Amino acid sequence: MPATSSPADFVAWFRSVAPYINAFRGKTFVIAFGGEVVADGKFVELAHDFNLLAALGIRLVLVHGARPQIEQHLAKHSLADTYHQGIRLTDAETMLCVKEAVGRVRLEIEALLSMGLANSPMANADIRVAGGNFITAQPIGVINGVDMMHTGSVRKVDVAALRDRMEFGEVVLLSPLGYSPTGEVFNLTLEDVATATAVALDADKLVFLMDTDGVTDGKGKLIKELTIADAQAVLGKKRKWPDDVSLFLPCALRACEAGVARTHLISRHTDGALLQELFSDEGIGTMVVESTLNTLRAATIEDVGGILQLLRPLEEQGILVRRSRELLEKEIARFIVLEHDHRIIGCAALYPFPDEAAAELACLAVEPSCRDHGYGEAILKHMSGLAKAQGMKKLFVLTTRTAHWFIERDFREADVGQLPKQKKALYNYQRRSKVFVKNLK
Repeated sequence: MPATSSPADFVAWFRSVAPYINAFRGKTFVIAFGGEVVADGKFVELAHDFNLLAALGIRLVLVHGARPQIEQHLAKHSLADTYHQGIRLTDAETMLCVKEAVGRVRLEIEALLSMGLANSPMANADIRVAGGNFITAQPIGVINGVDMMHTGSVRKVDVAALRDRMEFGEVVLLSPLGYSPTGEVFNLTLEDVATATAVALDADKLVFLMDTDGVTDGKGKLIKELTIADAQAVLGKKRKWPDDVSLFLPCALRACEAGVARTHLISRHTDGALLQELFSDEGIGTMVVESTLNTLRAATIEDVGGILQLLRPLEEQGILVRRSRELLEKEIARFIVLEHDHRIIGCAALYPFPDEAAAELACLAVEPSCRDHGYGEAILKHMSGLAKAQGMKKLFVLTTRTAHWFIERDFREADVGQLPKQKKALYNYQRRSKVFVKNLK
């Protein structure tokens, strides 16, 4: 939170990240970043964020690149930087430069992860970095008549060894190099190493730090979430994508298709982008998931706490009638909840009056930070469908503050006398709630 924020804002923000902290503890994240992050001098801030993630009990596998450093070494030795179909051709001389560049980058990263300066985010940090021959590689071979020589691809990931290191609380750092059973070293791409590692570990998240903010639509607007089907459709469009989107989006898709729960594409240029993406509902980049994160389902007794958290602020403002935990537990079968990534962000209840073929929609609430995304309308549509399925002809609501919202959705104002007899007998004339009715077609 910025220094200008009030204590109340800070407390609200800190509480808002608690669900993520609980959900991420013990989970495995694979995070990939290019050598540009180190070359630009921005790895210090990233090291702070890695330290925070590790301190929260997240198991980290970091995969670094070294493209600019390799190019610098090739230029220093007056060697051509040759690519074939977007892949670096690695001959013996180039391989020497690759080894030297990767080694230097790795040492610099390990040094920065070892910082422990007082009065800094790294104070008392005890990040132990693990490395080793975790990646078995194989040569790419000949592509369209061109021998790629020491350029390789991932053949196998030593999952047992990686998990063993993480079990001891170590952060694993993987370089874009792989080793063969015959003792050869191969030049790999960071995206290949990161994707193969995430898939092999069945990681909970794979994150790519890139030059752009993520994937954008035709108007340049950032696409926050893509399902596998959406990502396939995006890649199928005949459109010129930025180089990093063309590079990383297929890898994100491949990872999700292979079982990685979430893949994130975020900008390396935004300080704290990793934290903003992981610990907020909105995020800051593009997330690729197997299917939509939003789920509408019947509420269970375990959801009572989450529902109360949504309703309490509205009850305190007088928008909703206060319900006790006991009453809510008793009536939980009447409720549905809307989940976003396993977090309750919306709810509503349906009370049928079969004798008069009418149903009351009550306790419709959406978390403030998630409003203006159509979630309220989705809940209303769902509850209307439930009422129709139960043979109801009318849906009615009682409200003191949200009249226009319902009017805009085809509700019309009605008299208290038009309420079902049982509901009319319970009407609170002190609250003077307005009645709105909608015919269910």
